[in-house]
Amino acid sequence: MNALPARLLTLPIAHRGLHDVTKGRPENSRAAIRAAIDANYAIEIDIQMSRDGQAIVFHDYFMNRLTAEFGAVRQRSAAELYETKLTGSNETIPSLSEILDLVAGRAPLLIEIKDQDGAMGPDTGPLEKMVANELHNYQGQVAVMSFNPHSVAWMKDLLPNTPRGLITGAFLKKNWGILPESVRDRLREIPDFERVQANFISHKACDLERPRVVELKAAGVPILCWTLKDEASELLARKFADNITFEDYLPKHLPA
Repeated sequence: MNALPARLLTLPIAHRGLHDVTKGRPENSRAAIRAAIDANYAIEIDIQMSRDGQAIVFHDYFMNRLTAEFGAVRQRSAAELYETKLTGSNETIPSLSEILDLVAGRAPLLIEIKDQDGAMGPDTGPLEKMVANELHNYQGQVAVMSFNPHSVAWMKDLLPNTPRGLITGAFLKKNWGILPESVRDRLREIPDFERVQANFISHKACDLERPRVVELKAAGVPILCWTLKDEASELLARKFADNITFEDYLPKHLPA
């Protein structure tokens, strides 16, 4: 089993960087990444794909929540996206390559590859290949993860020595109505962990007592969780999880 980098188990993980749009630091922006580095946190970022197949650091499938533009990210070229301003700042959407150069090993990175299939199915590969290409010569501590098990399987083959994980949760209909019930029921039980040779999971914080999560933890699998927004929730989550992903507050650093 590829060990998860030690600092991804000891440093709280800043969700989409240490973002605070009131201070000009939108999520997944260069400014949010710099702030997380300066505060000595680990960093989680999200990767989408442009129309011309480039790895873009952006969470949503659509542009309108985070920019003044509309439409799908996949409908824009990388060049267009790199010139698009993030709302509430002078920041523009960065590429994965640019963020890797910015971080340069100064903080551990947890990279979420967003599902490109649309239903957690097998229509994957191009984005995973691009991420693997960008990471091939990266020297810093890094791990990759996805909700889509097919994406994680790709990373197993493309970057066998890079730790990889499944993002997991309860997959409730109110949050995941876009997915068929059969898919939600299947993913809920984390059946692909062994098949894709995952090295960790990142599980929804309010569902950490699920028997399958307890089973994996008992087997020595590192358990990360998402996304904590206050100290009280963190205290509860740390009873089960080895590390937390956070936003909207500043968690304390634990003794190394």
